[in-house]
Amino acid sequence: MSGASLDTRTPQSRAPQPRPEFEREPIDASGVGDVERPLGFVERLTNNDAVRRLAILLVLGLIWELYARWIDNPLILPTLGATLTTFFGDLMNGVLIDRVATSLRSLLLGYFSGIFLAALFTTVAVSTRIGSDVLATLTAMFNPVPAIALLPLALIWFGLGTPSLVFVIVHSVLWAVALNTLTGFRSVPETLRMSGRNYGLQGIRYVALILIPAAFPSILTGLKIGWAFAWRTLIAAELVFGVSSRSGGLGWYIFEARSELETDRVFAGLLAVILIGLIVEAVIFRFIERRTVLRWGMQR
Repeated sequence: MSGASLDTRTPQSRAPQPRPEFEREPIDASGVGDVERPLGFVERLTNNDAVRRLAILLVLGLIWELYARWIDNPLILPTLGATLTTFFGDLMNGVLIDRVATSLRSLLLGYFSGIFLAALFTTVAVSTRIGSDVLATLTAMFNPVPAIALLPLALIWFGLGTPSLVFVIVHSVLWAVALNTLTGFRSVPETLRMSGRNYGLQGIRYVALILIPAAFPSILTGLKIGWAFAWRTLIAAELVFGVSSRSGGLGWYIFEARSELETDRVFAGLLAVILIGLIVEAVIFRFIERRTVLRWGMQR
């Protein structure tokens, strides 16, 4: 047959031939050591995030104590021991607990109101083009405005008390959460979007079942930023509203201690602010992060 050739090789000759350049002798791994071994007590401690952070706090506390003793002026900087004594004293007699509870009531009301409005704005923004334009315009206008700058306006509109506090907290939370949420929604892959549309999802169901799970890392970041803004705005606002209306929050506690030149009580109030921030960040948000984005493999 023209144009064709017959393979006259035997089956043994057609079998793959050994190639010496790809052959390797087994490596003796007896000198490598243990592939897996139990960690010692010190190694387990150093691999624990909570222990490492606690060690950092202890080092900072030691530096504070030594520096305060070196300058030896309690009016400028009390020692850590004096601050802790005042802190636990006011904690046991209920003064600090009452001030913290008053602040947290206003904070939670303003924080969740801001989250609700941010969810409403972003839902409309991802559903319609005009909604996206409205949210982008409002965010560009109001996000750069500090919440503290709205204190005089809040006093005129709502008077003294909780409504004014809630107003400035909502402003500090709304734009941060909305901006991060919208950014997360826009970064959702088109494949997931098409999958949702193929199942006939629209409106709220489309946002809740497709966009929110896919964009949750950005949403969680927005919630953290909103919390930080809300907490610092509340304390700053209470320094004004607390003095005026004697609402009795942590800001008023700090201002009152400053007026009476009780610097250790001022630091005790600041310590309460720091501890609440650490607890919320390390316990609540960390718990949400472990149960969502880390569990889903969206972050390392």
